[in-house]
Amino acid sequence: MKKILFTDKAPAPIGPYNQAVLSGNTLYTSGQIAIDPATGDLVLDSIEIETKQVMENMKAVLESAGMTFENVVKSTIFISNMNDFASINSVYGSYFIEKTAPARETVQVACLPKNVNVEISMIAVAN
Repeated sequence: MKKILFTDKAPAPIGPYNQAVLSGNTLYTSGQIAIDPATGDLVLDSIEIETKQVMENMKAVLESAGMTFENVVKSTIFISNMNDFASINSVYGSYFIEKTAPARETVQVACLPKNVNVEISMIAVAN
């Protein structure tokens, strides 16, 4: 059984998908990009600010399921330029406790939706 989750504290989907799906105690999130949910505008001032917006959007999605970043067991980070890895990693890492950080992969891709620089998706499990 799956439950579709939605919060207005994260950007509305821009295609035929949902922000997240809860199946049992496992949450599968769609990728988040740096859209300000209040305005619908992209936040691209710097790679750090962009990544922070992505993580704040993801935080809102997790909270809609009653979860936090501590529940995340797997992350996938898509970036358009591997030269931004250190900056993205620094912001991303600030949302986790290093000892309990999730498994993760980071891949460079040719292009992301709306030509953003970073997109992150996660899988989280309720305790």
